[in-house]
Amino acid sequence: MNRLAMILVVIALLVGVALGYLIRPAQHSNHVPAASTTAATPQRQVLYWYDPMHPDQHFDKPGRSPFMDMDLVPKYANAARESGDGVQIDARTAQNLGVRVVKAERGVLRQPLTVAGTIAFDASAVEVVQARARGYLERVHARRVLAPVRAGEPLADLVAPEWAAALAEYHALRAMPGSDLAALRKAARQRLQVLGVPDAAIRQSERTGAANGRVTLVAPRDGVLAAIDAREGQAVEPGMPLFRINGLDQVWVEAAVPEAQAAALRSGLPVQIEVPAWPGRSFDGTIAAVLPQVDPVSRTLGVRIVLENTDHALAPGMLARVRLRADDGRQRVLVPSEAVITTGTRSVVIVEESAGRFMPHEVRIGAEANGRTEILEGLDSGARVVASGQFLIDSEANLRGSLRRLGPDPAQASAQDHEHADHAMPAAAPTSTQAMDHEHMNHAAPAPTPAPAPAMDHEHMNHAMPAPAPAPAKASEHEHMNHAMPGTPQ
Repeated sequence: MNRLAMILVVIALLVGVALGYLIRPAQHSNHVPAASTTAATPQRQVLYWYDPMHPDQHFDKPGRSPFMDMDLVPKYANAARESGDGVQIDARTAQNLGVRVVKAERGVLRQPLTVAGTIAFDASAVEVVQARARGYLERVHARRVLAPVRAGEPLADLVAPEWAAALAEYHALRAMPGSDLAALRKAARQRLQVLGVPDAAIRQSERTGAANGRVTLVAPRDGVLAAIDAREGQAVEPGMPLFRINGLDQVWVEAAVPEAQAAALRSGLPVQIEVPAWPGRSFDGTIAAVLPQVDPVSRTLGVRIVLENTDHALAPGMLARVRLRADDGRQRVLVPSEAVITTGTRSVVIVEESAGRFMPHEVRIGAEANGRTEILEGLDSGARVVASGQFLIDSEANLRGSLRRLGPDPAQASAQDHEHADHAMPAAAPTSTQAMDHEHMNHAAPAPTPAPAPAMDHEHMNHAMPAPAPAPAKASEHEHMNHAMPGTPQ
């Protein structure tokens, strides 16, 4: 019995040694093609690593993303050349995404703008009645503020002692006979004008011959009494204002326009005014001046509009709805406003470079009106821009780190297949002959397997067996042994 066990142990040891030397060349032969394949694959230069969700952040080494729970992705130097910049979408996918493409056109941007305004007096149609000599007001005829007055209507009676003396001297010269006094009479009349005596008062004195120095002050124009500073018996000095009359034939509209629209405003621009007091009626006017000051609180620019008000339908203080149509007549590149993707730091439009191929273009935008936006830089007229569905394309671009194709990239797909092939080759199966031998040995292995103790001996044998590899003849002996193993030794 001991002899049989020893024979079985020796046979098992020989089978293990032969199996090890047969498998080792197969493994070596499997690894050699993998090494050669890896060596044949060109090494691509990594520019930086990035998080596909935050492609604008670059890292100089691989690792975990600080933004998302994912690994950083390498950016290769030849990635753009291999896959090309842009997004490739077939016609069916574009239709499903609702991608709509329009042409950038050159035209005039008209910016209709409606702002609030207030009607005010025309400051250029103001007349001030003042005292031109020292005296006192004997009587005041106009006593109501904002009362309408007509030109020539009496306002107050002024008594000026200085005027009385000058008028008396003038009348004395007129009463003296002699033609040589004509020059003196003319000089006396000019003195009255220099003292400020109105021409109407001088003519009245010439008709009546009175020289009491009483002069009636009259309204110089039609309008309303905006201010009354005269009282009966009041002493006055030269230059003291007594009445202020504002005309109503023309009024101003003070409007506040956002400073973003200031570039389109200019003097002479026509506007339309509507007031709640006159529903259904509009008043035409023009911009008289764009005030050179911005309100620091509302960030608006003052605009002054002149309106004709011959029927006095408009009263100062009324609220007005001002409709401006800002148009500087300049030709510019225009695209639909929905085609512009604004991130806060830059503006991008998606341009269709060719059929199904879309590219991002960073642009600088200007004014916007009527659903159209002015392109100042970065796009030419005639370019085909995406007006709807561009956000889906932009999202795909951000996920990939740059605008690449929505479908799988052929270059990347082939590279991935090549990498998978490299990883699979080391596990390639041995040759058919070796597979046959391995199968025979597997069938033979279930034969009387010794206890664990011989296995320990097998391990020791493996460690103890050095370099001398058995000759190929051993393989044939191994085959004979495999065929003989199903039998039971005698």
